[in-house]
Amino acid sequence: MLGAIIGDIAGSKYEFNPTNDYNFEIFSEKADFTDDTICTVAVADAILHHSNNYESFIQAWCRKYPCPKGGYGERFSQWVRSEHPEPYGSYGNGAAMRVGPVAWAFSTREAVLEAAKQTAECTHNHPEGIKGAQTTALAIYEARCLRKDLEDQDLLKEVMFKVVEFSGYNIDIRKEDVENVFDETCQGTVPVALWIISNSNSFEDAIRKAVSLGADADTLGAIVGSIAEAIWEIPEWMKEKALSYLPEEMKCIIIK
Repeated sequence: MLGAIIGDIAGSKYEFNPTNDYNFEIFSEKADFTDDTICTVAVADAILHHSNNYESFIQAWCRKYPCPKGGYGERFSQWVRSEHPEPYGSYGNGAAMRVGPVAWAFSTREAVLEAAKQTAECTHNHPEGIKGAQTTALAIYEARCLRKDLEDQDLLKEVMFKVVEFSGYNIDIRKEDVENVFDETCQGTVPVALWIISNSNSFEDAIRKAVSLGADADTLGAIVGSIAEAIWEIPEWMKEKALSYLPEEMKCIIIK
């Protein structure tokens, strides 16, 4: 899950101030964690408590951090504040950015897909929202399972084959069609994340390509980072720097 947090922090400065500079400063003074990190930590906390009541953990963590960098979406913010929260048919990419922990916590494909569905449907119960979460989790899970047996390029090909077969997403994407396009939907973000992964050669390369696309930088960075972590090692300096942005209670969840 640290990969998602790194991608989130790296992209936070550029969510509403996009860049196409591949050599951007990954950890700047204007960077910080956003709702993507808060929700990812919430999902991990639920898992650590052996709970599938993701709704209550997401609500609790978001209420604890009511004003993150970039804020919350209007509908999600209303959901967070509600005394009787109900899913609202969203297919936003928030379903995919928070799902990473389930891909590391469960040991079968079926369990990962079911848990991913549960993390999404408490808010994002539209079929596209659920599919985006499941596809992201499946990519992480398959990479995690295959990594010990396959070299990087073979691993990438096999993971992409499996997730495209599952999702039906088209990842034959032209950069000019998605560069500087701000799309907050799962169907507009997750295929782009998979395309970036399939054209990257390291964790840092994937993060730089995600953020410098000029799109929804923090959330695309979080989704790409969550998958990239399962394929490539995260450089130690990036781990240490990302953790320095986080409060102690988040670090405690991450290192367990």
